[in-house]
Amino acid sequence: MRILGIDLGSREVKIVIMEDNLVVEKKKISTMRFYRDFCHLDGKIVVDLDKLQVGPFDKAVSTGYGKNNTDLKLFTQINEIKAHAYGAMYQSSLKDFILLDVGGQDVKIVKIEKGLTTDLELNEKCAASCGRYLENMANVLEISFEEMSKYAKDPVDLNSTCAVFSESELIGKIAEGVPIERLCAGVNYSMYKRLRPLLSNFKGDKLVLTGGVANNTAIKNYLKNDYDEIISVEEPQFNGAIGCCYYGSKFLK
Repeated sequence: MRILGIDLGSREVKIVIMEDNLVVEKKKISTMRFYRDFCHLDGKIVVDLDKLQVGPFDKAVSTGYGKNNTDLKLFTQINEIKAHAYGAMYQSSLKDFILLDVGGQDVKIVKIEKGLTTDLELNEKCAASCGRYLENMANVLEISFEEMSKYAKDPVDLNSTCAVFSESELIGKIAEGVPIERLCAGVNYSMYKRLRPLLSNFKGDKLVLTGGVANNTAIKNYLKNDYDEIISVEEPQFNGAIGCCYYGSKFLK
């Protein structure tokens, strides 16, 4: 069976094709470009699959911010928790773990036991613990997100709990002449400090990381103090779309 999975994210739309339980194709499109160039409105947002060039498929599953607007005749819709849980199970081959997914505008923490979701925590209200915070701070530092992610040692103290005020605080530290390495480490550690309270009720041996922050080396190193094993899946940013496909392969016949 050939299955199309689409994760409609706040910054990017992730598209995956799975065939016989194997990922055979994946692509990312900016959210603005996806809706502008590949969709049209007919009561619901209808995806032009010919323009997407995803080829023939048997089933289609969608999740994400815009899932309720997609063509109900074509897509089976699942919520993001389910999509990311199935994606993490597929990619990690685990059935018992804690999932931490840090997206552009939200944070999801999900406890998986014997392949079932037994508890969860969401943060959808504050940008300071989300990927957008790190992107904005990297822009202030005029450094790439990837480069900033490398620094963990001797972090400068950043105390602001607000993403907007954090930028002003960081600029103040720049003006004081704090080295770039400490500034980057400070940003990464401040993100970790915001995640830690959310994770405090989710104890376990294994923590699976998905979303863009899964590529942040510094934050992964900080999290090693709290969990026996930190697992980064191969495709952290495609996890939701992969989960859509995996769900389709298991439950849609």
